[in-house]
Amino acid sequence: MTNQHDALLDLYRQMVLIRRFEEAAAKAYSQGKIGGFLHLYIGQEASAVGALSTLTRDDYVVGTYRDHGLALARGMSARSCMAEIYGKVTGCSQGLGGSMHFFDAERRMMGGYGIVGGHVPLAAGCAFAAKYRGSGEVALCFLGEGAVSIGDFHEAMSLAALWKLPLVTIVENNEYSMGTPLSRTMSVADSSTKALAYNMARDRFEAKDVLVVRERIGAAVERARRESLPTLIEVQTYRYRGHSMSDPGKYRTADEVEARKKDDCIANAERSLRALGAGDDVFARVDQEIEAAVDDAVRFADESAEPGEELIEAYTYA
Repeated sequence: MTNQHDALLDLYRQMVLIRRFEEAAAKAYSQGKIGGFLHLYIGQEASAVGALSTLTRDDYVVGTYRDHGLALARGMSARSCMAEIYGKVTGCSQGLGGSMHFFDAERRMMGGYGIVGGHVPLAAGCAFAAKYRGSGEVALCFLGEGAVSIGDFHEAMSLAALWKLPLVTIVENNEYSMGTPLSRTMSVADSSTKALAYNMARDRFEAKDVLVVRERIGAAVERARRESLPTLIEVQTYRYRGHSMSDPGKYRTADEVEARKKDDCIANAERSLRALGAGDDVFARVDQEIEAAVDDAVRFADESAEPGEELIEAYTYA
């Protein structure tokens, strides 16, 4: 097999892992094993996988509350992620953060954040620290299109441009924010045009092909690393589920969702792999490996203990 085949197969495997992980999380939520909010990444897998494949281990990643896909693409274990969703002490945030607050300092996964737009200045701070140290590191920040109207977003973009920070900001435009069509929330259809106000580089493309995502975001990451210049990117994507598990998604028709599934990023990657010579045995093996890994993660979360009073006290009181 070619190097292109092997590279795409690795990206495909990551996307399938995210999809199956999210499906298992949805099932556990419906069984009452998970409390609180649960925002699934189903349909958007190419965005995280393609983008994070361009980073080094020392680069920073900052995300929103829809952070499961980012965490898994960054190399965090399915066990630690599932246990965190379950609120168990073996989770990546010791069960104290839950679905919206995945964190792994060793992998520079600097957290998922629940305040819309509030995390963008934190990502700019990571980029500032990297430039201050002269370390050559890059910060990658993910947000939804609903966050580009938030003041924190604009303050961060202003400083990133002014101070020439190595920050790549990725707007995952899934068209509906929490449930309102883009046409009713923004005066422009292309959120990347916000970069024009800050004399910042910008890009916009669809996340149907994980290799296209990697190529386009890779160019921005390289600009940040070599020239210490920020970029604002709009990645056009689509989630198949509601905003969260409590959202039935009635603002979209079933026909619309099914039509978008015909251009699914995982199915597209499979077609590309088959064109490169991959056979049924390859996909069967991936499915078997991922199913075993997700089943193991669910079992691990089920069997893990909840945080004790001592741990809760230590993180609540000073």
